[in-house]
Amino acid sequence: MKPSFDLDKIKFATDQSTYEKAVILYESGKVTRFEEDIGSYLAVVLGSRSYCVSIEARRFGLGNCECYLGQRDSLCKHIVALSIYAAMDGKKLTKEGKNRVSSPICSGKRGELSKESLTQTKKAITSAMSCVKAYNVPSRLWFSYQNSLDEGCARLAKLVSDLPVSEQTAKLLVDLLLRLDKKLCTGGVDDSDGTVGGFVEEVVFLLQEYAKLDQKCVTAFKKLRDKKTCFGWEEPLVKIIDEGLD
Repeated sequence: MKPSFDLDKIKFATDQSTYEKAVILYESGKVTRFEEDIGSYLAVVLGSRSYCVSIEARRFGLGNCECYLGQRDSLCKHIVALSIYAAMDGKKLTKEGKNRVSSPICSGKRGELSKESLTQTKKAITSAMSCVKAYNVPSRLWFSYQNSLDEGCARLAKLVSDLPVSEQTAKLLVDLLLRLDKKLCTGGVDDSDGTVGGFVEEVVFLLQEYAKLDQKCVTAFKKLRDKKTCFGWEEPLVKIIDEGLD
């Protein structure tokens, strides 16, 4: 029986510290006595002591653990380690599988996406954006809602970090920023923790790096002229245009 979630879901829906600890548990063979049950998985995960852990196959994050965090319905490293085991069927993790990109970084590579890759990237962005949704759930589900924002931004960070540097991809990122800005301004997104706003600022910084590597990228910033965004994130990019006209 395969779980409904895959390694990407686990990676992006888990905070970096917990994911890294879970990977260590998994790779060091601490997930033992793994069993499949009806719609769930069971195992004994070895930590400071042995913990009986169970997870649901239908959705990542649903599970139980005897540890301190697990008893408080928090996503602990033991539940994540068992989830990795279920998703990977005990197989070895690749280097990419181990690493979780938490912030967008500039690839430093010059070039454009092929037509097919561009289409796939746009679809992946739209999929990740679905996690950045309006806050219309009961207050008791606040942490679940915040986790969704975290997951969306983590998925976007990975996508952005893989892009080559060009006017084409700069335009793609400007459009992404404007879509996020619309969600923040009128889309009902509650960004009290600054998750989405922080990601926007990081992408703006990345676009400044783009401009240094390829002057043609500045053309993409012209779309931001006379735009008034939620917290003025467009100003550094518009300034680059203005300085180029001096």
